[in-house]
Amino acid sequence: MTCNLFSQVILFQDFTPEQVALVEPLFTSIWIETGTVIFEQGDPAEYLYLVVEGEVVVRFKPDDGPPLVVAHVRPEGVVGWSAALRSTTYTSAAISATPCKMLRVLGVDLRALCEEHPVTGTRILERLATKLTERLHSSQESVVAMLEQGLHTSLNNS
Repeated sequence: MTCNLFSQVILFQDFTPEQVALVEPLFTSIWIETGTVIFEQGDPAEYLYLVVEGEVVVRFKPDDGPPLVVAHVRPEGVVGWSAALRSTTYTSAAISATPCKMLRVLGVDLRALCEEHPVTGTRILERLATKLTERLHSSQESVVAMLEQGLHTSLNNS
């Protein structure tokens, strides 16, 4: 991977050179065209992805309804949490809304890093947890807005 792309990610800013040397080889840079399905809900959860440029739409398909867009992930955002959380499958789908530059890491490699280098691993996990918390808050707001819109539509049609 080019050091330039890796250095663009805030997640790794202020890492020591030794920490960068541990983490950087685990990540691969990828370029994705608009409309590319990065992974589908139910696919084996292998990779965690960091968005460097572009936008990714996260879509969840409930058992009893159509797919719902639950998040728009932009630069510095993360998709594919299931791979880092030891889940066997992705719980949602991710589709590129624009051309994207991304960094991806195998979940198993990230977990091994955390076990072998706990200080660096904890630092990454804390930063990832912050990103997940931000996304969950944003998703909650989106779901509430969708429910309110559905309620207003139902009331207006009654």
